[in-house]
Amino acid sequence: MSLSNAEKEMQCVLHWFDGWSKMQKEDFLKDLADKAVPDNVETLFESMRYMDVRDRPPSIFQCQLKLFTQWFDGWTDKERNDFMIQLQQLDPSFVAEFNEHVSRQQHSV
Repeated sequence: MSLSNAEKEMQCVLHWFDGWSKMQKEDFLKDLADKAVPDNVETLFESMRYMDVRDRPPSIFQCQLKLFTQWFDGWTDKERNDFMIQLQQLDPSFVAEFNEHVSRQQHSV
């Protein structure tokens, strides 16, 4: 059976995640949490930081985050949940930290 596009995209993101540094995973956590709690004001400021015009091209990590955002926006709720389940299997402590971060964001909104 062939994988759907969303499943291929998830595999790709999980592969990237596995190779990211701790700092990159922290940035990804913030990005993912902002998607879970979209009314957070910090989201706007973070987006502005990434849009900063520079003389150098974006890093591979920045390109990966941009692709992830495009893919994530196209996923159904079920596909998003499936992604989180797969991420939980890959890195349970990351998902626990993500859940704590989202909980704090929801209480501050």
